[in-house]
Amino acid sequence: MIQFWELNKISTEERARILRRAEKDISDLLPLAQEVAARIRTEGDTAVVDYTRRFDAPEFEAPMLRASDEDFANARKTLEPEVIEAIEAAYSNIHRFHEEQMPEPMWFTEVRPGIMAGEKVTPVASVGLYVPRGKGAFPSVMLMLAVPAKVAGVPRVVVVTPPTPEGKADAASLVAAEVCGIDEVYVVGGMQAVAALAYGTESIPKVDKIIGPGSSYVSAAKRLLYGTVDVGLPAGPSESIILTDEHIDPRLAALDLLVEAEHGPDSAALLITHSREVAERVRAILPDYIAELPQWRADFINTVLSNYGGIILTESLEESIAFVNEYAPEHLEVLVQEPFIALNKIKNAGEILLGHMTPIPTANYCLGLNAILPTGGFARTFSSVSVWDFLKRSGIGYLSREGYAQLQAITAKLADYEGFPAHAMAIRKRNEILGL
Repeated sequence: MIQFWELNKISTEERARILRRAEKDISDLLPLAQEVAARIRTEGDTAVVDYTRRFDAPEFEAPMLRASDEDFANARKTLEPEVIEAIEAAYSNIHRFHEEQMPEPMWFTEVRPGIMAGEKVTPVASVGLYVPRGKGAFPSVMLMLAVPAKVAGVPRVVVVTPPTPEGKADAASLVAAEVCGIDEVYVVGGMQAVAALAYGTESIPKVDKIIGPGSSYVSAAKRLLYGTVDVGLPAGPSESIILTDEHIDPRLAALDLLVEAEHGPDSAALLITHSREVAERVRAILPDYIAELPQWRADFINTVLSNYGGIILTESLEESIAFVNEYAPEHLEVLVQEPFIALNKIKNAGEILLGHMTPIPTANYCLGLNAILPTGGFARTFSSVSVWDFLKRSGIGYLSREGYAQLQAITAKLADYEGFPAHAMAIRKRNEILGL
């Protein structure tokens, strides 16, 4: 059943449920995450291998933890040349986009004569990229994480990615890593991968930051280890909004509604329009498109469109955009006659794709934009992964004698008011020492 709502008739409770999406309760997984983290902190590689055997690859051994040169070479031999060419072409676009994000390495401004303030930008010293495997291969995620990390100049970039049942890393992901200039790939996933990066083991280095999407097990481990290591932006189940007016071909809207819905049963995919004709035609078209897909993907879509997804009919484009801003979707397609005018009114979305020639799949793979995006409404305050996830800013200040003279009385007065006598003394006695 494809859900169909009229926005002005939705109850407060139903509206809240739509906005909430599939907020996975991972609290039940926290005890397991605590067990895994504690064992890996004390037992290192032994515990990593044990959990990898239990969850992923029954015959896994310690020497398999790091992908070897032979693994990289075999990965290239395994893939069809056209797949390698597609990875390389996507890399080129993604790299170009992220190069444009890079800030000046240092800047200053003269606040007043003799008062200089600025910033120095430096890369994070070490990062661990989590590249999931799940039911398929995700070289695109490797590109979206590795490219900005390398462009930002992170000195040590390592990758963790779950093994196949045979204990090997996915071939396409290895090729993507190689294209990005990364050769330190550890064949481990789940809670054990996050804990190993947070604490370090004999084989896997401790890092300063972990970034990348993962399963609920990965999310539970990140929640537990938050504070021990920086765990990056919140990236949960996939979600999208297809925003249309009466001018869009309903077949295109229907196709794009399926895209994020096929990720899994906890995804959310919504079509929002003020055109009843478009809404009804999309609803009629969808079953035929779904029937063309493999059954397991079709099952995901049917679950999504009867649960956290569906079609919402509004009374105007303005009302549709207002709902988009309230929802703050991960992916937003703007399929309206004047998308650039609508863009001015859109405030909250992980990415905004304008026009019917800019579908979500192209952005996911090769447009150049980063496709690792905030979900669950976090697009209100978080941004997509970028070079800034791998950079940090240090404030820089310099005072000449003239500049210090202008600020010393202000400093002492505010220190007195806030009750910090040592602050004030550092100023007043400095004045005596320097003869001011």
